[in-house]
Amino acid sequence: MTSAVTRTERARHPHDDAPDTAAEFRRIASLPEGREKEELKQRVVEAWMPMAERLAQRFRNRGETLEDLQQVASLGLVKAVRRYDPDRGSAFESFAVPTIVGEVKRHFRDHMWGLHVPRRVQELRNRVRTSRRELSLTMGESPSVAQIAEHARMSEEDVLVGMEALESYSTLSLDAELPGADDGYSLADTLGRAEPGFDNVVYRESVKPRLERLPERERRILYMRFFCDMTQTNIADQLGISQMHVSRLISRTCDRLQHEVDADMEREREPELAAA
Repeated sequence: MTSAVTRTERARHPHDDAPDTAAEFRRIASLPEGREKEELKQRVVEAWMPMAERLAQRFRNRGETLEDLQQVASLGLVKAVRRYDPDRGSAFESFAVPTIVGEVKRHFRDHMWGLHVPRRVQELRNRVRTSRRELSLTMGESPSVAQIAEHARMSEEDVLVGMEALESYSTLSLDAELPGADDGYSLADTLGRAEPGFDNVVYRESVKPRLERLPERERRILYMRFFCDMTQTNIADQLGISQMHVSRLISRTCDRLQHEVDADMEREREPELAAA
């Protein structure tokens, strides 16, 4: 009799540390929402916690601490306890295990990728990785794109997408030294930098037609000041006006040109802002 009970319990609970909480789940299903029901769910969660922690250990050494993985697995266990329906006939562990494992995998998918990668691309990556590993074991060499596509029943385009995603799981620091560099040359040294001269080109082209429409005296004053590098005093002597008047004309004209250019650029950005 004892042997038969043991065999029955093992068949019902494939995990050695799986507790028998069938009665608790039936009680939970019969209780109305409230404190007693929540306390009973908490006791069931605590009873199944060793199994959740053991499932989390399967994912060690993948870039996440075991403590964090166990917390994620615990969250999956809580969800499983809340969603489990004993009236459907299946044992709790058959429902809880995929729920917990799915929660851990979702954690990796949502939080551990260095770049945002759509779920479809992640699935392609996993299929390519599995097929490439299987083919490498049988062929003794790295398989081609066509061989992977045939083995995984994928298009070659999808294989290429999956292979590219294999390199997207983690990122390198910009301070990382490039391979073969002996002088500390890093990725940051390969990046371009903003060129302030480009902004000057834009402003220069925007101002050019407005300069042509200025009155002759203002246009001549700006030319002598900014192109001939003459002082305001020299300009005043040449035009027969005071240096103070030259200063006011330069300031007033430059302010007006700046205002007109900024207003034009703002109008050009309005359609983009409206579309956003």
